[in-house]
Amino acid sequence: MRCQVEKQLKKKAKTKAAINSARNSAALREAERCLLNTYKRPPIVFTRGKGCCVFDAKGNKYLDFLGGIAVNALGHAHPRIVRVIRREAARAIHLSNLYHNAYQGPLARKLAQWSGMDRTFFTNSGAEAVEGALKLGRLVARKRAQGAAPKTKILALENSFHGRTFGALSVTAPAKYREPFAPLVPGVEFVRFNDVADLEAKFDGGAGAILIEPIQGEGGIHAVSKVFWNRARELATHHGAVLIADEIQCGLGRTGRYFAYQRFAAQPDIVVVAKPLAAGLPLGAILCREGIASAITPGLHGTTFGGGPLVCATALEFLNTVEEEKLLENVRARGIELAEGLRALGKKFSFLREVRGEGLMVGVELSVEGSAYVSEALRRGLLINCTHDTTLRLLPPFIVTPAQVREFLQRFETVLAKTPRVVPEAAVPQGGTAAAVPVHSEAARAGAR
Repeated sequence: MRCQVEKQLKKKAKTKAAINSARNSAALREAERCLLNTYKRPPIVFTRGKGCCVFDAKGNKYLDFLGGIAVNALGHAHPRIVRVIRREAARAIHLSNLYHNAYQGPLARKLAQWSGMDRTFFTNSGAEAVEGALKLGRLVARKRAQGAAPKTKILALENSFHGRTFGALSVTAPAKYREPFAPLVPGVEFVRFNDVADLEAKFDGGAGAILIEPIQGEGGIHAVSKVFWNRARELATHHGAVLIADEIQCGLGRTGRYFAYQRFAAQPDIVVVAKPLAAGLPLGAILCREGIASAITPGLHGTTFGGGPLVCATALEFLNTVEEEKLLENVRARGIELAEGLRALGKKFSFLREVRGEGLMVGVELSVEGSAYVSEALRRGLLINCTHDTTLRLLPPFIVTPAQVREFLQRFETVLAKTPRVVPEAAVPQGGTAAAVPVHSEAARAGAR
């Protein structure tokens, strides 16, 4: 009887696996046929997540140290978030911004408490928040000009990334993003990163705004220096320009502070946020000081979906969860453990050049191309990504545990040991070709287990 039950269970498991495999194949075929060719994706279909892990259609488990690119700060299927989404979905998913809903005001108040700003406008995304911030900066410039020609030049930093919509792309520095869509919005000038002399040279009387990521994310996890930030604040004040902090990736707790700019004494005029704000639902926001907010009046800006009741209730629950579960303490503690562990690996692998970042926003700089390490990590059940060709980016959820940090470091050591190394094209002599480098004995010894 027992053998018969076991046979039936095995048969059911095989049938379920076959059904899942068929669905997986169908999903991949339909994606290949029907979606725009905008992403390089591996042939894997993820179906669910729990905590810091995700699962694919075949049931394989992955430790998520990418967090939906800084979106899933509470991991996957967090019970408090699930409860609020279920509750609000049964009440009202969307109400027009022509009317008030129950959660926009309380959420705006909480964001003001976290940020030191005064007023909020809700958007669908980070890119839309950047667009709105640029518009708000232009309105402020017109108001301050008092009938004269407004200051229209916008300063941004080299290596910056602010989004893919037209205005956001115009203040994004790397040519690979900009050139296919040129000409873009005119009047943008890029300042060398952390170069105070270049900042002073370009911040003239025609500048109306400067846009800064306190920690560049897509640019490779580079932090703006205190000296540079403070001088930008001084120059903005002197010239009557607005200082805009792009905290879309580094804000809302990612660094162990509410906002990354809070490591500086001087505040920005405008702050843009998104990514983790609604715990995976699409929501961004523009935060600003009262004097900046006074430049806008009804009809000058708007949005259809930004700030609906379901997403705002979810965002409020996210912020409350971070506070009540003291997750900033966890972000700081796990961030230290992760960085220390990575630096220890740097002593074993000479091609691991630098570990930088703050909290759970960590970049691992390699002297070789990083994409192969992302692929090898995926094969070994780790989710990470590579930005700027040679920087492995780690953005785990705020709820990550010490045991999960240790597990990641153990698996990541194997990834470093087993992946063939490719020298970046920029480092290849003229006339040569990039080639895979065999695994060195140092790596072989470290990855032998």
